[in-house]
Amino acid sequence: MTDMMNFQSLPRTEEAEELAPTIRPVLMPAPRHGSIGRVVEIGGGTARIELAASRLSEISRDPDPSVALSGQVGGHVKLEVGQRWLLANVRTLKMHEGEGDTVVAQIDFLGEGEEHEQTGKLINFRRGITGYPTPGARVFPVSGDDMKQMFAADERANIEIGTVYPTKDVRGALYVDALLGKHFALLGSTGTGKSTSAALIMHRICDLSPEGHIVMIDPHGEYSAAFKSVGELFNVENLAMPYWLMNFEEHCEVFVTSSGSERQRDQDILAKCLLLARSKNRAAEGMTKLTVDSPIPYALSDLSSAITTEMGLLNKATDTAPYMRLKTKIDELKADPRYHFMFSGMLVADSMTQFVSKIFRLPAKGKPISIVDVSGVPSDIVSVVVAVLSRLVFDYAIWSRNEVPRPVLLVCEEAHRYIPSDKTGAGQAVRKVLERIAKEGRKYGVSLGLITQRPSDLAEGVLSQCGTIIAMRLNNERDQAFVKSAMPEGARGFLDVIPALRNRECIVCGEGVSIPIRVSFDDLEIGRRPASSDPLFSELWRQTGDEEAMVSRVVRRWRSQGR
Repeated sequence: MTDMMNFQSLPRTEEAEELAPTIRPVLMPAPRHGSIGRVVEIGGGTARIELAASRLSEISRDPDPSVALSGQVGGHVKLEVGQRWLLANVRTLKMHEGEGDTVVAQIDFLGEGEEHEQTGKLINFRRGITGYPTPGARVFPVSGDDMKQMFAADERANIEIGTVYPTKDVRGALYVDALLGKHFALLGSTGTGKSTSAALIMHRICDLSPEGHIVMIDPHGEYSAAFKSVGELFNVENLAMPYWLMNFEEHCEVFVTSSGSERQRDQDILAKCLLLARSKNRAAEGMTKLTVDSPIPYALSDLSSAITTEMGLLNKATDTAPYMRLKTKIDELKADPRYHFMFSGMLVADSMTQFVSKIFRLPAKGKPISIVDVSGVPSDIVSVVVAVLSRLVFDYAIWSRNEVPRPVLLVCEEAHRYIPSDKTGAGQAVRKVLERIAKEGRKYGVSLGLITQRPSDLAEGVLSQCGTIIAMRLNNERDQAFVKSAMPEGARGFLDVIPALRNRECIVCGEGVSIPIRVSFDDLEIGRRPASSDPLFSELWRQTGDEEAMVSRVVRRWRSQGR
């Protein structure tokens, strides 16, 4: 058995040389660590190797953590092929049946490189492989120096987000243009450090591009604390988003409350009256293509008057209920102070230019990110507010194609709320626009960043449009399967370790990295962290005092719907 496992001295016959012309006598210096196994089976992007259990036990005590983990799941190995080294990731391990000292491993190919003649170090590493090994090719452990070459960032613009597992000094980097140009998704269960990691990535991008243009939808009001020094913060008190920016579908979601056949009738009435209201504005004079979707200012009173006029033209036998439903809803929105950030009478003026400039950070003036806190927005119109902001990003990109490009990054926290897999519920306007951005946005310079704890609840196909997946620990088996199905075959071995990730650790696969990596995120400075820390029950439940006054203050804010 010992002779059989001595893979460093495997014989090569003339027949083997004819079948495998790419295998040549070893011209490279011998690695510091000897062979630990050999290739026994080759597939398209994977291979099966046999490892000597005694050699695995030996390298597990190596002081280099990269070498020590080479024979473990998630570790790396390199295969000798002529003048090249093929780098691979270990996906599975099992004992060989009937052979107690042989371990069989399934590996996924990552890339290839060469070995420097003098130093013996791996050089010129590149993603993908140009040729496969043949059965019998020798397998070696990967050293820390090899890891540095594998994960070294090239000259492309990049941001460093942490250290590559299992090393302590190899930096993990994301290529910004590839990350943003083809969308990205950050996934992780509650409590895994997802919000802090999202803040870290956004801060790194802002530091790299202080004149950038980022719009972040914040549903819980947690990111304002993280970006108060480098971004503009908007909430219901200062957002001032004009209602007339809504297109017809968004108007229907707000104003039409009926369902079934009645809903279609209400929509027909609203379309006719909305067009009349928009056409009264001077900005609409001379426009030959004025539609119900045109972002032309109009007064809610004009819309009410148009509805009343249409109702007055009816004969006695016609039902007036649809008109009254619309008028009642409009009056309700005008009177309710919770909706004043959007339906105030002060928002009739043509402020579209100023609104787009401030939200999209044009110019940025050193504050490239807008945090739009929608936690104070009434729940029945949250999806409409997000729909309007998302559509403005996309429409601006389309209509500015003759100008100097100003790409915009749209980041959606709790993305499963806005792009649900359910196609029949409310909020279909925001679903449609975000799906369109996912499919077509990169053509127009719109990047989409999705952050969610329930990827399986996302609309089918949206996750697969994200070129880069940053996956933190996912506890739900359905979520894990959903993420794996969206990834290329070569990365799925990495995704197998998702349930075993620690907090603030992630697997990064796709266009934003040269090869899939497992990264431990950097610590973020306290002043740059989101307000998302979990309450410490054991400490807070020991405190007492001032409860009566506190409850009174809370009730006052509750009733006034203010902060």
